[in-house]
Amino acid sequence: MMGHALRRARKTIGLTAALAAVVGCGRAPGVSQTVIPEPAPIPAGRASPAGTYGAIDVVSYEVEIGLPAPGGHDIDGRAELVLIPVRPLGEAVLDFTGLGVTAVTVDERPVRARLEAGRLRVPLADVAPGDTATVVIAYHGTPDDGLIFRDNVHGRPSAFVDNWPNRTRFWLPSVDHPSDKARFGITVHAPVSWRVVANGLPVGEPAPGPATEGGVPRRTWRWRTDVSVSPYNFVFGAAEMEAIPVGLAACGRAPASRREDGCVEVSAWLFAEDVAQASRSFRRAADMVDVYSDVIGPYPFEKLAHVQSSTRFGGMENASAIFYSEEGLASGEDMEGIVAHETAHQWFGDSVTEADWPELWLSEGFATYFGHLYFERADGVESFRRRMEQSRRDYLGSDVTGRPVIEGRQVLFELLNPNNYPKGGWVLHMLRGVIGDDAFFSGIRSYYGGHAGGNASTDDLRAAMEAASGRELGWFFEQWLERPGYPVLAEEHRWDGAAGEVVVTIRQEQDASWPTFRLPLEIEVVTADGTRVRRAVEVAGRSQDVRVPAAAARAVVLDPDGWVLKRMAGERIGG
Repeated sequence: MMGHALRRARKTIGLTAALAAVVGCGRAPGVSQTVIPEPAPIPAGRASPAGTYGAIDVVSYEVEIGLPAPGGHDIDGRAELVLIPVRPLGEAVLDFTGLGVTAVTVDERPVRARLEAGRLRVPLADVAPGDTATVVIAYHGTPDDGLIFRDNVHGRPSAFVDNWPNRTRFWLPSVDHPSDKARFGITVHAPVSWRVVANGLPVGEPAPGPATEGGVPRRTWRWRTDVSVSPYNFVFGAAEMEAIPVGLAACGRAPASRREDGCVEVSAWLFAEDVAQASRSFRRAADMVDVYSDVIGPYPFEKLAHVQSSTRFGGMENASAIFYSEEGLASGEDMEGIVAHETAHQWFGDSVTEADWPELWLSEGFATYFGHLYFERADGVESFRRRMEQSRRDYLGSDVTGRPVIEGRQVLFELLNPNNYPKGGWVLHMLRGVIGDDAFFSGIRSYYGGHAGGNASTDDLRAAMEAASGRELGWFFEQWLERPGYPVLAEEHRWDGAAGEVVVTIRQEQDASWPTFRLPLEIEVVTADGTRVRRAVEVAGRSQDVRVPAAAARAVVLDPDGWVLKRMAGERIGG
């Protein structure tokens, strides 16, 4: 995702009459509650204790949500989870908070579950490790977060899901962690004037749905993705919107496509008042999918919808249904850079997902770099370099330079910082400079292809890059991701006439608590007559002399093509 501060056929297996009554028509008389609502919701945004995840594998979610009449906030929900215990368990522990649970069944048998401290504990005594269980949960109430009801920028009601990082639990019982990927289907009963968009593809046509408790008519929409994604990607949006075709993309390179031509449809879902100005941000959205499909690998999802929404972020990369700031699009702001960033996330973040939160750079750093890379391919290298320079300045001017990229932050929103965005992007750029374009893009394709649809770690990326380049790269990943800071370089030079060489002294002047960096670096000597002589060196000490055969130098430039994240001594960043 990109924040403003940084950018700038529903299943009915085992559905009892009582459960059916919960969704759309109010809670049925005589249905005993198996659990009671929590007295207070649990705040989102903190990492869960070690060991909480990995005990069960949720294979799929089939969710049904009955939205209230415009102006209301209560929902009726039903979630069917197909799950597999990974080890012997007495219960399945799901993340869920702030709503009341009306009924729970396991394999069609009612059970007495417990809702406490943000966890829904479902008995699984009769389910052996490796066996499949179907858990159905009916619930009701007003979500405290995650599913946002509010009037849009034009004063009309809307409902949009906004999950990142672990806010799915506020509207859907789930294993709310990026490592537990699953298929997702959603049925939404929405006011008749609204349209609904979600992950994947529509299942059938919208149809008349059950009225609200107050008799307000609704229409039923069904969407489904058969590509497993992380729970923070499970979304739907419902409002008065127009769906604008943008184009077809990834033709023949989209294995999840259901079209005969093998393409995916790219569209924009916008509020009517904003169609003209907002559409400009998406004019090249289909081309972005084509470029990334060429550079990285096949497009992983069934379609791509760009949606004007109430997300708290500038953009949120939900799989196949990206949500954007409604205010930004309504204002006519050019958001094409954000579109490129969020589109790159479909590969990195959504398809290949970091195994755990501390390695968020595998999502945000990749989206930052490949977002910039689109403009190198589409508009030329100077456009790319301008964007990389802005990223450099964003990082150098930040307050996180004294921290490593990979760190064990417990407050997850604190991970949305320049270490994981611009510095993460620069790590990829420097890696490309170290091993060269052929090895870099070969390694990227190998990394993506080996982990598409699953999770990955920095060690997985390192292994792919070492295999592609034939070089040991542990030093590179350690110094740039596990240590703080960046090099501050100073140079002095003199001419050794007897040897016919320019002697360049390079010093690393960064804080003593930061590492002494190992820097593959190019030096350019500009002689008095304008001749430019380059030499590739490796700087590995706090002070190092390099000799370049050349006439007396008028100037010396370190890293003339900008492959290293650095600051030159005396350079001012920011105001």
